[in-house]
Amino acid sequence: MDVRTGYEQWSASYDQTVEDFMDLALLDRLRQPAWTQVGRAADLGCGTGRTGAWLRARGVAAVDGVDLTPGMLALAAQRGAHDRLIEADATATGLPSAGYDLVVACLMDEHLPALVPLYAEAARLARPGALFVLVAFHPHFIMTSGMPTHYTDRSGVHRAITTHVHLVSDQIEAGLCTGWALAEMRENVVDDAWLTAKPQWGRFRGHPFALALVWRRGPALSGGAGGRP
Repeated sequence: MDVRTGYEQWSASYDQTVEDFMDLALLDRLRQPAWTQVGRAADLGCGTGRTGAWLRARGVAAVDGVDLTPGMLALAAQRGAHDRLIEADATATGLPSAGYDLVVACLMDEHLPALVPLYAEAARLARPGALFVLVAFHPHFIMTSGMPTHYTDRSGVHRAITTHVHLVSDQIEAGLCTGWALAEMRENVVDDAWLTAKPQWGRFRGHPFALALVWRRGPALSGGAGGRP
């Protein structure tokens, strides 16, 4: 299914099927962001507001959210963690340039056919010295499991949403060629916490499932956002 249709249908059950250890556990492990010092954050692909609520609970003063799906945005509005919610593509948000100390994108980049537009938009939004934190499904897991992003609809049918595999090297190249400097990287593997919630994944024990990249905004490159490092 296309991304907008799939997430619109998934929105009602999303929070019951996505576990915190898939993404928020990685945010907890990061050393770089001083969350309480973030004045304003942009939450790209904000979904139901899970990430926004996590950021506010860690002391981020204000969060603006962007998502492609009206159903997700309605749930984010009910959660109340965001100061502003916008229906837009994460690569063309309409948010103000150089307006954010932090840009966050969690579990959404696999739906983009290319990464550079996301990194370029994050760079446009970022103030000098700002951070871009991306949490992604690990390409190893997608390729090993053969499992795209998916959900179960109301009739019990499993639905797959268009998913693209981005290698870690693709992430690094996209970040470098849009003027970001890599500050930190973390990976999560399938462990006991995973298997308590999803015991059917036992064959994947020890396999990397998700990764977090922390980028710091450096000086603009002479070649522009589309240049090579």
